[in-house]
Amino acid sequence: MNHLHERPDVAGRGEVSRRPDGRLFLSIDTWDDAGFALLAADMLPALPRPLYTVVDEADAELRSRWEAAGFTTRRREWEYVVPTAPGVVPAPAGVTIGPPSDARLLSSAEDVIRAEVEAAVGWPEMPAEILPRPDVPDVGKYVVAESAGGYVGFVRLAAVTRQPRIGLIAVRADRQRTGIGRALLAYVLDMVHHKGIPAASAEVNEANPAAMRLFEGAGARRVGSNLELVLR
Repeated sequence: MNHLHERPDVAGRGEVSRRPDGRLFLSIDTWDDAGFALLAADMLPALPRPLYTVVDEADAELRSRWEAAGFTTRRREWEYVVPTAPGVVPAPAGVTIGPPSDARLLSSAEDVIRAEVEAAVGWPEMPAEILPRPDVPDVGKYVVAESAGGYVGFVRLAAVTRQPRIGLIAVRADRQRTGIGRALLAYVLDMVHHKGIPAASAEVNEANPAAMRLFEGAGARRVGSNLELVLR
């Protein structure tokens, strides 16, 4: 679902889109408070609740506009820059790290991990910018951990010019805290380093200390934060 709203008397526009987890996100692009308020007043009465948006935490002016419209902070996502580096971290015994060779196994692994997330914290707790998985995964954007003929973890990369984004790093629940995540991340950073790229980026929910430790252990530094706001 995508809906674009414009007013001829306002230099701006509002857009509603449905994210992969089913939630509705609203963006309003305008230069001044009055234009923002007019677009919000037009759109909000017609939209279902809850309704979400994401703002740069450093943009106090934009954040105040959303708060004036009734939105409150739901969570914070840290923006990290991760330096690439040569060398790989040994995977646990019986686990190999590398490019996927079977799109079917990759789809199965994503289905299992998504179901585990849904049963635990819920998919809405994943980073808001995670893109929908295509019906047939592009294996060129993944690195996987394979064990006993199946994939037990993976990293998904988003192709961003000059600085790749680590869109998702995930390990099956029964194989977590064994070093697979660290091995996956190290493999990706080594791979990107050998392409001559000095750093990658990632977003991490501040409520996920294990993920923060993983990235900070690889030398990542925080460069900013985004706030996910909600109107209930």
